[in-house]
Amino acid sequence: MDALVICGGKGTRLDSDGEKPLFPVDGEPMVDRVLAALTDSGVDRVYAVVSPHAPETAAHVDCPTIETPGEGYVADLQHALADERVAEPVLTVAADLPLLDAEAVDGVLDAHEGGSLTVATPTFLKSALGVSVDTTFVHEGEELAPAGVNVVGDGPDRTLVRDDARLAVNVNRREDAAVAERLLL
Repeated sequence: MDALVICGGKGTRLDSDGEKPLFPVDGEPMVDRVLAALTDSGVDRVYAVVSPHAPETAAHVDCPTIETPGEGYVADLQHALADERVAEPVLTVAADLPLLDAEAVDGVLDAHEGGSLTVATPTFLKSALGVSVDTTFVHEGEELAPAGVNVVGDGPDRTLVRDDARLAVNVNRREDAAVAERLLL
């Protein structure tokens, strides 16, 4: 399965002059951490999905890129999925998951049984870790937050719930980065 790393964000909530994917966590850009996790996993090929908002990221990454208009996460993902190099099913990963590792990625790949797979973490885990919770939904009576890792494919959509800090820590604010750095120690 191929992977798309969505890395076209501006990072305005990080209060940083730099691009979000290049924001360092423990001295290493978040996108580099995500790309290393994917490279070490069972993923076949990795594409960085970039936008006009992240030209330095596009120049920085050492993998093929897919240029998008930069109209937001969903629009850019749809644009990337239409690229002729991309075949479904495809793993999609946000570039702001600095704790992601190959084991967590392979766990998602192993759980995929066809169709689409939404990966989520319990909101109580994010709260317990001290990271921001921006979007939630209820699944089977449990409040969940999207993990930033999904499989897009034809067929039914399933939700995979993982109580895993590697999937729960999306860095959207400086406080989230501080939590990620503490957990990396």
